[in-house]
Amino acid sequence: MVHRLGSFVYELFSVWGSRYGYKGVQFVLDEPLICNSFMLPCNLSTTPTSLLSSSLIMVLTLIAAALPVVRCFALRQPESTSRCSVFLSHQQSSSTRSSGEDLQRLSILSGQGQSSYLPSRGIVHHGEHKEHVSDEFSTLDRKKILMELLIAATIVSAPFILFSVYYLLSKYVHSGGRCYLLSYQCYKPPDEQKMSTANSLQIALRNSNLVLEDYRFLQKEMVSSGIGDETYCPRNIMEGREASPSLQESLKEMDDIVFDTLDRLFAASGISPSQVDILITTASLFAPCPSISCRIVNRYKMKEGIKSYSLSGMGCSSSLVAVDLVRQQFKLQPNALAVVVSAETLGANFYRGRDRSMMLQNVTYRTGGASILLTNSPALKHRAMLELTALVRTHPSSDESYECAIEMEDEQGYRGFRVLLPKVARVARQCLVENFKVLLPSVLPVWEIIRFAVQLSTPLRLLRRRSRRKRINMKTGIDHFCLQPNTRALVDGFRTSLELEEDDMEPSRMTLHRFGFTSCSSLWYVLGYMEAKKRLRKGEKVLMVSMGAGYMCITCVWKVVRDDLGDSNVWGDCIHEYPQQASVNDFAFKFGWIQEDCVNFIRYDDYVRAQYSRY
Repeated sequence: MVHRLGSFVYELFSVWGSRYGYKGVQFVLDEPLICNSFMLPCNLSTTPTSLLSSSLIMVLTLIAAALPVVRCFALRQPESTSRCSVFLSHQQSSSTRSSGEDLQRLSILSGQGQSSYLPSRGIVHHGEHKEHVSDEFSTLDRKKILMELLIAATIVSAPFILFSVYYLLSKYVHSGGRCYLLSYQCYKPPDEQKMSTANSLQIALRNSNLVLEDYRFLQKEMVSSGIGDETYCPRNIMEGREASPSLQESLKEMDDIVFDTLDRLFAASGISPSQVDILITTASLFAPCPSISCRIVNRYKMKEGIKSYSLSGMGCSSSLVAVDLVRQQFKLQPNALAVVVSAETLGANFYRGRDRSMMLQNVTYRTGGASILLTNSPALKHRAMLELTALVRTHPSSDESYECAIEMEDEQGYRGFRVLLPKVARVARQCLVENFKVLLPSVLPVWEIIRFAVQLSTPLRLLRRRSRRKRINMKTGIDHFCLQPNTRALVDGFRTSLELEEDDMEPSRMTLHRFGFTSCSSLWYVLGYMEAKKRLRKGEKVLMVSMGAGYMCITCVWKVVRDDLGDSNVWGDCIHEYPQQASVNDFAFKFGWIQEDCVNFIRYDDYVRAQYSRY
């Protein structure tokens, strides 16, 4: 009730604020996100606020149910003289009593202020405070009042009782819907697969379809991407076989990621593969037959009753889509164990054309993957690292959102992944706004929503001029931000939009610098950085934000349930070197000449190779 009242007041003030020129929520790579009129729906969820509301409702229900009992006991208390006089007046109108007897009783009562009367027996006691009421009168009157109060209390308390029963059932009986993260492991390729920025240009020069302006575009994107010199690339690209990838190379690349992370996951958690009940794999651009999940079941000889799923084409958000699928399965299967494997194959998807909207995948995407172990068993709760408290998926169905990020062939027939940045920025803004409308009421405290509503509804023009953009303080309900590190520009956009500090963006920036963008598994590298830095404390909340093709936006909130998180995981050999400046790399110093306009008229085929040979 309190939660809904706060949301209603918030909507009311937001509508009022829109009359003064507020235009709505903004989100692009360089504009704020949480500002202006933010319309929040009335959303009731299992939060401390809703728990307080349900407790208040249960108290009111008990009070309403106790009213008839209190009233019943009240009827047994001594009645006043006026009550007896009213009773006499009622008895005087009865034909069963003689008028003389009634007058005698009335004279007795009028002469004795402290007297009482018992009609059925005709006995009057003078000078006594204790009154005796007739059995006939007390029984009929008490039953009538009791029935009226019971009917009224039932009508009033029925909604509260139904809500309390529903809340208790959803909280305790359907506890299978809970989701705990027991462990996770990220993939770290061997050192021979490291690709520096210098190697990036060498690989680009192998594409004979590019011209000088294309090289300059790639160089600019490499410098501004925020990627460092220690990211990883598939073996076939490092060895120059990207033009003709084979199925066996793709399977080998996927097996290296999947089996390495699963071996370490089962060893670290102490869980046997035969105990897994649900298995979900995600690979957007690679769908072999038999599926990846079938290869895992066959490799580890898992039980025959396992529920296995292979998700493809879900884009960079497929990892959280799998977590959502696990959460839904947990509602139907109590005491279950689930494994989510997120990986991507880049060797078979290297773009060799000239379309600049499709060349970006060669700049930012790097090799990586992760395996996650989840459970809903209360017996394993003490071993869990995180607990999933909220997850919201937003998937618009417009043509613009569908076409802004899509796999296709260019005019020359080269297959690649096209990303239209202007459309992506616009669609991402809409998706994230709609997503936060549902997520924030269940995460942020009510007082923060009311504060924002009051600030938004301030009618003074002077205050509106001094603070043109009205923001919600995300840090009132969120302690850590695990944001998808696509590019440095996107990370900067998140910081500006959500008004975060540089410390909040550090995990995403350093993940992009050290491992690059590993598609659906990148969020787990960001979480690993937080754990390696020992930033996670018991009771704190972590917000994950992921966006993918479709175009979809998925956000979830994890609550830290243990206070001893500090595993260095894949960051063990380099965590002491971070944070560091990720804005400048070796590529900018070696090949900055490509940015100069004086080389526009020079042929690229001889000059570029001559300059590159110097280094």
